[in-house]
Amino acid sequence: MIQTTYLNNQFLIAMPGLNDPHFFHTVTYVCQHNDDGALGIVINRPTNMKLSDIFRQMGIKSELASVLNAPVFAGGPVQQERGFVIHRPCEQHWDSSISTADNITLTSSRDVLEAIAEGKGPSQYLIALGYAGWGSGQLEKEMVENAWLNTPSGEAIIFDTPISQRWNAAAGQLGIDINRLTAPAGHG
Repeated sequence: MIQTTYLNNQFLIAMPGLNDPHFFHTVTYVCQHNDDGALGIVINRPTNMKLSDIFRQMGIKSELASVLNAPVFAGGPVQQERGFVIHRPCEQHWDSSISTADNITLTSSRDVLEAIAEGKGPSQYLIALGYAGWGSGQLEKEMVENAWLNTPSGEAIIFDTPISQRWNAAAGQLGIDINRLTAPAGHG
């Protein structure tokens, strides 16, 4: 019997040869992975939008410049109109949250955005539109095909590392310089 290893709370690091435009040089935080498939949020692909744009569309008011100027990320190609907030846990409870790790929560309800707008939300967060999704067995197949490297997630990479350095930093957790990797030659 084959033992399935789930990649919950892991980073998927796109291999340099992964040319899919949605995932080229990305780091995806795996929020949920089980027999039915996987859901992840790309953490290093900012859009041209700021949080102020989201607030305007949703009719949320805020005067906090640091909040209004927060980047909005392209979380993945699935349901790009749907918002997700990766954040540190806090004392408040939100309408739609799942704990993905002891130190990371994923929330998809409006109430967390309203709290952020008021300066009463999580201390650190990442806002994304859309997600990366894989059907049953699809991510495992892509792992075997060497599309991705995986490593345990690191909250410092999600919340503290400059966006342009996240792909290299995530790979660095494995002790490798991802820029030195090349696509495998031939077929296995």
